[in-house]
Formats: sequence, structure tokens, C-alpha cells
Amino acid sequence: MKILITGCAGFIGYHLAKLLLCDNEYIVIGIDSINDYYDPNLKISRLKDLNIPINGDISFNRLLKSNEFPHFSFSRIKLEDRDSLFSLFREHEFDIVVNLAAQAGVRYSIENPQAYIDSNIQGFVNILEACRTYPVKHLIYASSSSVYGNNKKIPFSTTDNVDNPISLYAATKKSNELMAHTYSHLFGIPTTGLRFFTVYGPWGRPDMAYFSFTKNILEGKPIQVFNHGNMKRDFTYIDDIVDGISRVMNSPPKQYNLDTNGESEKVPPYKIYNIGNNKPIELRRFIEILEDKLGLSADKINMGMQPGDVPMTYADIDDLKDDVGFEPKTNIEDGLSDFVNWYRRYYKI
Repeated sequence: MKILITGCAGFIGYHLAKLLLCDNEYIVIGIDSINDYYDPNLKISRLKDLNIPINGDISFNRLLKSNEFPHFSFSRIKLEDRDSLFSLFREHEFDIVVNLAAQAGVRYSIENPQAYIDSNIQGFVNILEACRTYPVKHLIYASSSSVYGNNKKIPFSTTDNVDNPISLYAATKKSNELMAHTYSHLFGIPTTGLRFFTVYGPWGRPDMAYFSFTKNILEGKPIQVFNHGNMKRDFTYIDDIVDGISRVMNSPPKQYNLDTNGESEKVPPYKIYNIGNNKPIELRRFIEILEDKLGLSADKINMGMQPGDVPMTYADIDDLKDDVGFEPKTNIEDGLSDFVNWYRRYYKI
């Protein structure tokens, strides 16, 4: 099976590649733009951990082969670069595409909206067009719990109405789901969207709160606690996330006919899942656990709610359990312990 992972130098993409490369059934090609939304050196370090030979800057469109994993190669490509993307699809004839590349972050979407249109809209259209032109067996793509906005019903279910996003980031992710449905309907491309819920763990993203909390606490700096800590998040450990993705990869949705009131309706090969821990943790409790793992107390500055933020996320994961046997295994104490240990090693603290 030949797999394309976009966003392969990113947090989730790196971990997924590492998981798949332990299985000789897969040939994996990763791409990433390695932009500077957060420290590119961390992205480079992830690639080096996958034994991609990197000396200096990585030039665009050059395919680099891993020194350790013979079935893994990497190329620096932007999703917005349609010609390079199509050339890659034409050459490699992928079986499965896992599109994790995107401009992330709720707050940054208020400051730099164009980055989200370029990567999350134009880039995703290019992925869909490439999958149509060079047919694949399954397209899996990253959506987000942000699509639920200020949903009051908990836990969040994929049957809930998500027509009222409160950030541009969330709007682009909802747009991805709609565009994927269109391509599944028109061209029969099996597509699965995964609504990720607050992914954390080793090699994580520096723009995430738990990462900046750790940095500031270790440096003796105060941390900003939004909404006075009265928020809950469905923190999901990275190993559970990539286990869920790998299970979904080999279970593409099927097209079928649905009989309604004596009339047959063709249902496209399209599916949306929540992928979360199903156990929300209050932010104040989260900080207490982090302090315990660091052996330090945080100097907290209580702040109001940030624009585009939500008071709670909580994933209903019953469909993912029923369809592919997904079962989160990592509790918040063990997950944060693993992250803190990695952070100290990586930053030599």
C-alpha cells in the first residue's frame, strides 16, 4: 500500500508516519511546506528523527529518502502548488491519502486569514482534484472539534448542527467537509473526515497551551489562564490519535442505496468521525497535573475568554468505536508525564 501523508513534518503527521513505518506493508511518502507558523526547527527535528538526511535548508520538490526506513521518502511541497502536487500523484499512484497539512490555530486565523484560505481552502481543493484525476482508494483528512463552535449539547456528536462557526479556522474545516462530500457524491471518492479534539503529547505544537505553559513554568514566567480556568477540553493523547487514523485508513466508507418512503437514495462514500478521548478535563485541573509532573508551581494570570474560543469540547466517539474499534488508552496523567519527559530531553533541561 502506498500512502501519502501531507503535513508529515507536523505533530500528527510525524507520529503517523512513524507508526506506519513500523509495518512493512506500507510505502510512505510525506510532504510538508515547513512554514514558519511555529519554529521550523522543530519540524526539521521531527524529519531528522525519521532519518531524512537534511543538511541546511530543504529545497522544494526534492525527494529525500530516509536512511533508516527504506519505505519512507519526504518532499517539501505546498498544497497550494498544484503543479507539484499533481506531478507527485502522477508519479506515485497513491492508494491512500491522509491530508493533515493545514494552517492551524484559532487565534492566528483572526490575525492572518489569508493563510487559511491558501492552505485550508485552495490547498484542499488541490488535494481533492488530485484524488479525482489520479484515483485513490481512500482520502482521510483533518477536520477539527472547532466546527462545533458554541454548541451547548454535550457530548458533541457528528449529527449535531455545525452551521455556526465562530472562527475562520473552524469555517475552513467545515468547508473541507462540505467539499469532500461533494467529491464523494460526484466522483465516488471515498472520503473520511476526522474531527480532532485537542491533541497533545511529545513532539507537540508550540502554539498549544500545554506547550507554552510548560515553557513558561520551567522559565519561571507567568502563564495566562483564559476564562479563569473555567474551560474543559477533551485532551487526546497523540498515540491514541494515530491509532485511530490507522484504523480508519483501511476502512473506507462504502456507497450504498438508502430506501426512504419507497424511494431509493444513493448515499455517497463519505463519513465524518469525532476522534477524542471522551473525557473532558477542566483547565485548572490540567494545570495542576502539569505542575505536579514538572515539580513546579505556576504563576497564573487569570484572563477573560479569547475571541473564537469555546468553553468546552467533548467528543462523542461511539461511531468510531463501533466502526473500527477505536478505544483511547492514555489518561491525562500518563500523557502529560510523557510530554514533560520529552520536553526536558528535547530542550536539554
